[in-house]
Amino acid sequence: MSKQIKTIGVLTSGGDAPGMNAAIRAVVRKSLTSGMKVKGIKRGYLGLLNEEIVDMEAYSVADIIHTGGTILGTARCPEFREEEVQAQAAELCRKNGIDGLVVIGGDGSYRGAQALARHGINTVGVPGTIDLDIACTEYTIGFDTAINTAMEAIDKVRDTSSSHERCSIIEVMGRNAGYIALWTGVANGAEDILLPEKYNFDEQELINNIVRSRKKGKTHHIVVNAEGIGHSTSMAKRIEAATGIETRATILGYLQRGGHPTCKDRFYASIMGAYASDLLFEGKSNRVVAYTHGKFVDYDIEEALNMKKGIDDYQYDICRKLSR
Repeated sequence: MSKQIKTIGVLTSGGDAPGMNAAIRAVVRKSLTSGMKVKGIKRGYLGLLNEEIVDMEAYSVADIIHTGGTILGTARCPEFREEEVQAQAAELCRKNGIDGLVVIGGDGSYRGAQALARHGINTVGVPGTIDLDIACTEYTIGFDTAINTAMEAIDKVRDTSSSHERCSIIEVMGRNAGYIALWTGVANGAEDILLPEKYNFDEQELINNIVRSRKKGKTHHIVVNAEGIGHSTSMAKRIEAATGIETRATILGYLQRGGHPTCKDRFYASIMGAYASDLLFEGKSNRVVAYTHGKFVDYDIEEALNMKKGIDDYQYDICRKLSR
């Protein structure tokens, strides 16, 4: 028989992502309409351990859907990997009347949710990361906003790069995943796109491409470099020394995590937050919400964590052919 959930908690964990507030709003309001109470947990798992827990009502999430970041805050909590700390967190949930928990974050956040499920707290994960690196889902909250922010920034760098006849290496976020670099590289018409999943670290090949482009009469050369490769500043110095072409590195950094979420991030995050609330209302636990093949679905956390994801070979082949 399914466990009846009366009060759920919601927290955001790991890196912030535009659209998290839309997900929080949906969790709160959908849960309230289902007759459940909601408690917000500030600063992720760290806030749970410190009992930074507040009651949430419909008005608590008014006028937040358009804002970036997360109203609940987020923090890293490496000690949550310890079994003793996980058991303590579950007891704190019970102490505060929380018998179900929505965790909005990435893979690391899911492992924490999985641990709490083992200790008797019903948990559901919602994919919140700009990196798009969660294997079970084709969409993660914040990715769409991040790529649009990066795309606009790269357009601006291209303008000045062309004016000064420069080569520009633009580093985008994504940790060890190249999805932001792939999407923006194609969308911005970059001459070279460096992805951790595909890059062979043959810098001479990159230098040859830059020289060929200049001989063809191009007044700029845009290299979109993924964070997982990094070292853009030193790379720029080596390229300038080898080619004689003025080369500058621009690291976009955390601006990709900020700003107003796009319509897609607001809509998808809202559906995912409501879906997570429904799963808990049904007594489900140890689940992850995902979007795949045009539908919102859910997976067992263990199954989701065991899935593998890589850059699509056809997409990568096309991005290389379009850049020449």
